[in-house]
Amino acid sequence: MRESITSLSQREHYAPSAWDKFLWWLSTAEKELLTDCVVDRNRYRIIGTTVLATWAFATLAWTYFWSTITTNLVAVIALGLFMGFIILTIDRALIKGINKFNKTKAAPLILRSILAITLGTFMAQPAVLYMFDKEIQLQASLDNEKRKRTKQSELDSLYKPQQAVLQANKDVYTQQLDKKYNEVTTARQAFVQEIDGTGGSGKVGIHNIARAKKMEYEKLDEEYRKLVTETQPKINELDSSLASIDAIVKKENDTFTSLLNNGFLTRIEALNNLVKSNTALQWRYILIVVILMLIELMPVLAKTLLPSGTYDEKVRLREEMEKEIATTNQLKEKDLKELYNQLAKENDENFLRHFFETSRPEREEQLKERLKNWTSTTQSFDGFWESMKKDIMTKQES
Repeated sequence: MRESITSLSQREHYAPSAWDKFLWWLSTAEKELLTDCVVDRNRYRIIGTTVLATWAFATLAWTYFWSTITTNLVAVIALGLFMGFIILTIDRALIKGINKFNKTKAAPLILRSILAITLGTFMAQPAVLYMFDKEIQLQASLDNEKRKRTKQSELDSLYKPQQAVLQANKDVYTQQLDKKYNEVTTARQAFVQEIDGTGGSGKVGIHNIARAKKMEYEKLDEEYRKLVTETQPKINELDSSLASIDAIVKKENDTFTSLLNNGFLTRIEALNNLVKSNTALQWRYILIVVILMLIELMPVLAKTLLPSGTYDEKVRLREEMEKEIATTNQLKEKDLKELYNQLAKENDENFLRHFFETSRPEREEQLKERLKNWTSTTQSFDGFWESMKKDIMTKQES
């Protein structure tokens, strides 16, 4: 609820509600600076509300998108919330980079607009699919039938030549059998007619002519049986090959049919085909896509179009102050470290001088003692000098 304008003495006691803080967080405003900016409070509530609306729309759109891919309700909701959160993060990053000092610059604004338009265009697709779900399902079923016919045509072009060769060979054998069978049937009929007197010589009973026709019939029948014995296995083999090809074609068709679905890309393609074939839908589709795309652009448009107030100036001054303080603190730290190093060097120098001054008498005594011992030995001077360097003289630091 928008608060009434209060007096100056009461403004310092303003305490934003939890809802105001949430909207300000969505709009990427710093509540510590915004609390005292009376006019900007409502501006950033408006920006926060647009971000909230875009967040909700993105979550719903992505949830529906995942529902076209998987039937797992938990996964659909979780993925929808996750992608909605990503869109929220991107929107907050976009509007955070817009302030009164760069909103008039073309390059940053164009870059943010391109990103927002890209996201908006993609997110508009699931929403449009949901709105025209019935029409798209019908178009998708028609498209799937076309795909089936195309697949069948491809299989026919692949296997038809082989089937034609097999069928031609089978027809040759079948025609041979049919021809021989017709000859057997004709001979049998002539023999029967000769016996009953309805044909041939007209004499009833078995006579020489009837016996001759019987022999002819039996000879042809034997040849037919022999031909069947030789030909039938070949016909069976050809039938088996034809049946095998039919089984392969059926299996590939069944596999292809099982892969057909109403997934996201299938629906998108159906939507495109529907828009191309339906002139009443074309302009409405474009209008809906533009409106849904503007939902994604709302936070950027709101932050760009709304006038700037005291909040942006406070942010600029606060950043300058923090930079100045950070620089000052860094310089102080540097001075303290340099002072520490200088004092440490001076104290180390004093310590070293005192060390050498204090140890000087003992080194001289040690030298005298070594000289006495050396004079009573046969050690060479060079050997004595080497032992002195090793035991008494100092070594340079490296």
